[in-house]
Amino acid sequence: MNWFTFPADNLLCRCLGISITCLCVWLTLLFVFIIVPTVLGVSFGLRRLYMRTLLKIFEWATSQMEKEAKEKNQQLYKPYSNGIIAKEQPSSLQQEILELRGSAGGLPSVPEFEMADIFFFSRRGLESILDDEVTKRFSAQELESWNLLTRSNYNFHHISMRLTFLWGVGVLIRYGVLLPFRVTLAVTGISLLLVFTTLVGFLPNRKFYLCEKVHLMCYRICVRALTAIITYHNRENKAKTGGICVSNHTTPIDVIILANDGCYSMVGQVHGGLMGMIQQAMAKSSPHIWFERSEVKDRHLVAKRLSDHVADKTKQPILIFPEGTCINNTSVMMFKKGIFEIACTVYPVAIKYDPRFGDAFWNSSKFGLVSYLLRMMSSWAMVCSVWYLPPMNREEGEDAVQFANRVKAAIAAQGGLVDLIWDGGLKREKVKDAFKEEQQKLYSKVLVGGSRALRWSL
Repeated sequence: MNWFTFPADNLLCRCLGISITCLCVWLTLLFVFIIVPTVLGVSFGLRRLYMRTLLKIFEWATSQMEKEAKEKNQQLYKPYSNGIIAKEQPSSLQQEILELRGSAGGLPSVPEFEMADIFFFSRRGLESILDDEVTKRFSAQELESWNLLTRSNYNFHHISMRLTFLWGVGVLIRYGVLLPFRVTLAVTGISLLLVFTTLVGFLPNRKFYLCEKVHLMCYRICVRALTAIITYHNRENKAKTGGICVSNHTTPIDVIILANDGCYSMVGQVHGGLMGMIQQAMAKSSPHIWFERSEVKDRHLVAKRLSDHVADKTKQPILIFPEGTCINNTSVMMFKKGIFEIACTVYPVAIKYDPRFGDAFWNSSKFGLVSYLLRMMSSWAMVCSVWYLPPMNREEGEDAVQFANRVKAAIAAQGGLVDLIWDGGLKREKVKDAFKEEQQKLYSKVLVGGSRALRWSL
């Protein structure tokens, strides 16, 4: 029996030795090329070289697809757009109803409902269905060129065997090499964040200085776990103590993108599980504002805690996303006015992601957080630009809503995004009754006004 067991034992030992050697090499590379440069705040430029190489591959793949499609007489680009359809400026309700009534034989002497009034609401309803400015903001943006990922123009499938082979190689690289490496980095960054912030929390003195260093190190490791290539503009406008940093919101990773360049105090709801552990560890080492589910609805309590934080000049600036939900990297939707009621300086930030390397938008109604993060880690990279805009203050005679709209317009203009008036909460909620009541009030004025409506200023 010993003659048969010894070779098996030797083979097992060899396999075990090779596995240990590979693990040591893996950890050594991780430590030398990721951990140490992150702690020192240096970069070897490998990520930007990787990005330029990908762009050349994408350009070649697109040219091959165009050539193959031309030879086969196929339509390469599907007529599709995530933008707003250009249309004439809508006229007022009063004007259109008066025109409809006039075409039906003039205004009645006694104000009353007419069947012709229905055409106005029917036409506006059809226009909203054909060009829905809200729903399209919560779906992935379709590309005009193939990035070798699953999400692409659907007419690109099965055009060329060479492209299919290239896509298969890309799958092996993304899932066989990049994904394990990135998951290892993410676990390392989160683990270090939990351990170091907890330890720093026990220190009596200078813990805020150490906390900033710990947070920057851990966030930078997490950024590398996503192969994030970030370009920061106008860093002289970065948020300072006693202020609030507001930004458009595409993904939960926005927090890491901004915190990679400076420390902020986070605002959010208390969670359970791993997220709850991270929140508790962060709260021990630096001042963050976490709300219980019941407290979020108390606007006065929220405003007081935010005001108290801003008034303390020793605390870090607050980072908040006034949209309240993620938008698909094409638009900026309505900002909640609560944060703009606080008397402090607002530091706007615009974030724009490059969709050619991966879709950064988090559709929370379709993907869970873990599933979304795995999708991002299996993409090619996360490439984005961050613009720090000049600080803004509330002007005299300006209310919170006007101030919020002015900040939102500045962010949209800088990031090349569409500025929309709609509330992002329409993603999950029905239209508020206030919007319906507003249209009802306008229509009632037409009925009550009678013939005087002709003299209204439109």
